[in-house]
Amino acid sequence: MDLRAHTRAFCDKDNRLAALSYFGTFAVYFAALYLAIAYVDRWYVMVPAGVVFAFAAVRLYVLQHDTGHHSLFETRDQNELAGHVLSPFTFAPFEVMKQNHNEHHAYVGNLDHRDSGEIHTMTLREWQAAGWGQRLMYRLYRNTFILVPLGAAFTYFIRYRWPKNTLRFGVLGVLLHNVVIVLLLALLYAVAGLTGVLVWLGFSFLGGMIGVFLVYLQHNFEDTYWDRRPDLNPQIAALQGSSCLDFGWFFDFAVANITLHDIHHYNARIPSYRLRRCHHSLPPDMAPRRIGFLEAIRALGLKLWDEEQERLVPFPARAEKKMAPLPERGQKA
Repeated sequence: MDLRAHTRAFCDKDNRLAALSYFGTFAVYFAALYLAIAYVDRWYVMVPAGVVFAFAAVRLYVLQHDTGHHSLFETRDQNELAGHVLSPFTFAPFEVMKQNHNEHHAYVGNLDHRDSGEIHTMTLREWQAAGWGQRLMYRLYRNTFILVPLGAAFTYFIRYRWPKNTLRFGVLGVLLHNVVIVLLLALLYAVAGLTGVLVWLGFSFLGGMIGVFLVYLQHNFEDTYWDRRPDLNPQIAALQGSSCLDFGWFFDFAVANITLHDIHHYNARIPSYRLRRCHHSLPPDMAPRRIGFLEAIRALGLKLWDEEQERLVPFPARAEKKMAPLPERGQKA
């Protein structure tokens, strides 16, 4: 089977499905936020509503990601407008983030362009040559209990107020984006007071942590792929260097199928509402290896890329332990 031809069959965009996904997610987002605020004194309502709100926020972020690829709605203008509208709810200024993410796709798996990735990864060789200060900073950075909560708070509430490449891709858009966030906070304060603002920010933070966790797992797992040109193979980088998470149908639905990240990297034109069908239509000999939840949790302990073993490994004190052979991925480019 020609995998590229197979994935192209799932690139058709449908405005009805896109609108259902887009406006339906917004409806859940606002309904859950209302319940969390209105019943803030009843934890058994507030907490579940807040969790639903957090996942809806993640889903909005993924839909904005789709609009950046022009893969959600049928036309470029529809996707651009939808992406800008989503911007203040995802805390991500659309134009700059779109351009940054396109660079990430262009350089995925390229050891010489790791600055285009969301999570920085050192090689084992770099770690061995690094001084104690650099090692300490990297250990802190890659510590799960720092990376996920503090990483979410820093990324969504601070870093995205002025993302990298803002001067290159659009200062005005970022400034307007920040102004709209302030206006939304003011409106929420006027309607629901400080409680409403704190509930929104608090559960947005939870959504950010879910997002960081997923972003980490998209390219950080044991048998991922990194290489340098001219040996770098873009197709292998897309398929093997990106994960396929198997957390169940409901989780896929809750995060708009961003869990099927390998197929997305192979063909970014596939709408999120067709990714799962594309993935499950692959024959067994081409289906990517799926990463279950327990394996995903274990992947949080992998910190460095070993260029000789071609695998992600823990810090050296643990990496010296004998490791099991890599499982076959069964992929063909």
